[in-house]
Amino acid sequence: MGNATGRGQQQQRRQQQQQQQRRQQQQQQPQQEAAAATTAAAATTTAATAAASNSTNSSNSNSSKQQHQQQQHQRQQQQHQRQQQQQHQQQQQQQQQQQQQQQQQQQQQQQQQGVSFRPAHAK
Repeated sequence: MGNATGRGQQQQRRQQQQQQQRRQQQQQQPQQEAAAATTAAAATTTAATAAASNSTNSSNSNSSKQQHQQQQHQRQQQQHQRQQQQQHQQQQQQQQQQQQQQQQQQQQQQQQQGVSFRPAHAK
């Protein structure tokens, strides 16, 4: 009897583990999509600023200072977006580490229970 209940609890634990993994994957998906969206937005804004700087350049060739300022602003935007992406990646790595920790904890619990569920008459 003792072994049977032990097996039942191990199965329950495996199911819980799978559910947790599914939940974490679902949490990660929107973050990845958000990161992709920010990159797409970054690409469009850079293209727009480049087009704007080209048009100002052709209309008044004297304003080389203005163009230089716009280019600097563009570079800053790109750097800021790269930083955002890196932050997203770091968050995802942290979540993965948490998953691994949970798995380790559950494995330890299973081992401990394996010892405690011996029938009493085995002593």
